[in-house]
Amino acid sequence: MTLLEISDLRVSYPTPGFRKPPKEVLHGITLDIHEGETVGLVGESGSGKTTIGRAVLGLAPITGGTIRLLGTDVTHATATQRRRLSRDLQVVFQDPYTSLNPSMSVGDILSEPLVTQGMGRKDARRRVRSLLDQVGLPLDAAERLPREFSGGQRQRVAIARALAPSPKLIVCDEPVSALDLSTQARVLDLFLEIQRDTGVAYLFISHDLAVVRHVSHRVAVAYHGDIVEIGDAATVTLTPRHEYTKRLLLAAPIPDPALQAERRAERRRALDAQEAASIAS
Repeated sequence: MTLLEISDLRVSYPTPGFRKPPKEVLHGITLDIHEGETVGLVGESGSGKTTIGRAVLGLAPITGGTIRLLGTDVTHATATQRRRLSRDLQVVFQDPYTSLNPSMSVGDILSEPLVTQGMGRKDARRRVRSLLDQVGLPLDAAERLPREFSGGQRQRVAIARALAPSPKLIVCDEPVSALDLSTQARVLDLFLEIQRDTGVAYLFISHDLAVVRHVSHRVAVAYHGDIVEIGDAATVTLTPRHEYTKRLLLAAPIPDPALQAERRAERRRALDAQEAASIAS
């Protein structure tokens, strides 16, 4: 079943200056996600990948196209409608240090959305204990403040918060880029384990091809506000067709210094060739 349908999505932002027209940053994005599926959305800074996620969450000014969640048009959902949508749609942000309220205990952070949606406090406490166990945190974590945890543990709290209402889809916006490599691996494995246990779907946004290859069923490549390539994760990340995806692959670090130097040189040649072709045209 199709969970999320994005069709011809366009987003524009106001341009500074008198009577200057808005700047369009997404130019007709079409993308879908099925139940239990992870679609990786990859691209460099400025590619539009985060804007796509923000549009799905109702945080970007949509000027064209449609977004449907579970068959319902949510393109211009009101604040009240968005609160109802939170049962099915959640988000995990990039920075675990700023995405959690520092003055609230972890138990309060996790129970607040449940109580807001009408769950009794006793049931909410039981759900919090279940969530902490699900993300691999001790039960006494509920009594502690976010500052008492490491970066990886805080991101686990953020994941637990997203899981609290049992959503169908979670938008993951660079959820491991602020973590060290060993912690990244553990958190990525946690995402996979949760998906196996719950069937939740992910829109997984990242600049790192290696990360999206690890967690995604399909990968979409964003470039200057367009999707330039989409397909099976192994195909897109190992044998890409589009020149931009090839450059992303060459930019990904590998543990062999000699091969890494060759890849950097090849990427430099590809960028020089693109620049020369741009000048010629």
